[in-house]
This record gives sequence, C-alpha cells and structure tokens, in this order.
Amino acid sequence: MKSVELKDLSTSDLIERIEELEVKQEKLILSHKVSPLENPLVIRTGRKEIARLKTELRRKELEA
Repeated sequence: MKSVELKDLSTSDLIERIEELEVKQEKLILSHKVSPLENPLVIRTGRKEIARLKTELRRKELEA
C-alpha cells in the first residue's frame, strides 16, 4: 500500500487493518515454524507493512 493511500485512511480503518495484518502475520509465522514457507520473505514484507500502518496511525494521533 502506498503512502498516499495510507494518508487517505481514517484512524479506525488503520486500526482495523493493523489488527487484520497482525493476525495474518501470526498465522504465517506459526505455519513457517511447522513447515517452511515457499517464500519466507512474505513474513518480512508483512512486518514492514504493519510498521508503515502504525507509523501513519501515530502521525494522525500527533496531529489531533
């Protein structure tokens, strides 16, 4: 998701998306521990996406 798209999301949308991605991330990590993923870089990109969303959420909190 691009930064322009992130800026258009509301605070509640950001929180919802963060929670959704964190659950997905936990499932990916667990499945990777059981049997290796075909592309383990998916875990890294998911972690970075969560960080981007949290950064944007924090920016909106500081503006308010």
